[in-house]
Amino acid sequence: KMGNAESNAYQNHLSRFLPEEQSDIDGLFETLSGSSGSAGAKNAKASKKTVTLAALQARHSAHTREPLPEPMTARLYNGMKSIDLPGKSSGLSEQIAKEQFVIFMSNLLKGNADEKISIIMRMIAKTGGPLKGRQIQEFTEDLITSVVHVLNYRKELKGWSLENTRDSSSGVKALASELLSELKLPDGTKPVGPQLLETTFDQSVIEDWVYRVPQISVFLNVVIRQGLHVLHSLPDQTNDILNLVPHCKGIKGRGVVSLFDIPAIIYINSHLPAEVQHKWQLLFSSRLHGESFSQLCAHIVSKGPCIVIIRDLDGFLFGGFASHSWEVKPQFQGDNRCFLFSVFPTLAVYTYTGYNDHYMYLNHGQQTMPNGLGMGGQHGYFGLWIDSDYGKGHSKAKPRCTTYNSPQLSAKEDFSLDAMEVWAVGDAPESAGKKGKKSILDVDPQAQALLEMAGKSRQSEGLREPMEEDEDDD
Repeated sequence: KMGNAESNAYQNHLSRFLPEEQSDIDGLFETLSGSSGSAGAKNAKASKKTVTLAALQARHSAHTREPLPEPMTARLYNGMKSIDLPGKSSGLSEQIAKEQFVIFMSNLLKGNADEKISIIMRMIAKTGGPLKGRQIQEFTEDLITSVVHVLNYRKELKGWSLENTRDSSSGVKALASELLSELKLPDGTKPVGPQLLETTFDQSVIEDWVYRVPQISVFLNVVIRQGLHVLHSLPDQTNDILNLVPHCKGIKGRGVVSLFDIPAIIYINSHLPAEVQHKWQLLFSSRLHGESFSQLCAHIVSKGPCIVIIRDLDGFLFGGFASHSWEVKPQFQGDNRCFLFSVFPTLAVYTYTGYNDHYMYLNHGQQTMPNGLGMGGQHGYFGLWIDSDYGKGHSKAKPRCTTYNSPQLSAKEDFSLDAMEVWAVGDAPESAGKKGKKSILDVDPQAQALLEMAGKSRQSEGLREPMEEDEDDD
């Protein structure tokens, strides 16, 4: 009988899911097939339930706002439809059978690159076959847009919001471009810019890309789990989804819009050491704390690993990750986990080259050494430099920064600072004092002395920054 081969493949796919996952998937299929019209239900044959594109879309528009944008719903449907069942004439039916539905879920949520690829090819273009770079770009932008949309819809942004971050639309394009820059032709070349959009890529090249760019699989996972609301509540074995977006602390209710957008947060966070990916806390914002280098130092010293982000007057956004607490001293500090990054106009991370150990530098109030905050390169030629004469900086990289191989990050080599933020990542170090009882000035007499030298007495005595550990930002 023909049924055997079919049921075997189906059983193998089903067996990848835990019992509670299976019942979750069954339930979703029931819901979807139940809503796909009951016109033929009296017909005995109709007991074999199926799902239609209309049913997938209806599941969404039943709400006032859809969990997934319409183009992504259509792509998921094309992916499900692309699964050939043994003994069935493929591609003719507009209906999705349960076997197709389960195999789709199994391949995308539990499969390897090889199993995912034919589905992804059909999600990119329903005709299949070699694809143009332009089609892959549209798919990637749709995918990232859907991730931001669904996380916002499901209230899974963990304290970030579309209101307290930069507009995501330019971030979507920037992240898509960065992921597409990994597309390699068989001869090893990477087409860029307009050339990329017109280049034709075959299945093996796209499979290699999906294998090497883990974000594609992670994003598909999020879109399916959160978009279709399936398997979303079960603990996932991977941290990829758990720490996709870090918990955000310190911005809520302060009327600040971060310099970061959601796609950039997701991308930069994925490059941090795993143990600090779970939380970002705002330490310093030039809009909250004023434009002053001593204020900057007072807020960031001894606070553990940090991310610095800067906007210059030309609108370029860039920064760096400091793997160690910032300390005021005339030596370079940090280690090879530090990196520089750009957020706009391009999104990219630049990691250490091994050429030197000039990872991070912070100095203030010294006669003989440069005063300011720097990362990479050397004195006078930093990959990223903020002068202690607050408001001025440079990014000198002719042609590249020696420490991080980064290009010039700012629009002009010597730039003027428009805004700046510093985020602590991971859990606060013990020495930073519990629950804000201690100020940095209590812990670091040097910082206190510097402020007094600068004519700033300890105004923070009675006026401490509110620490927001206790409030639930989620």
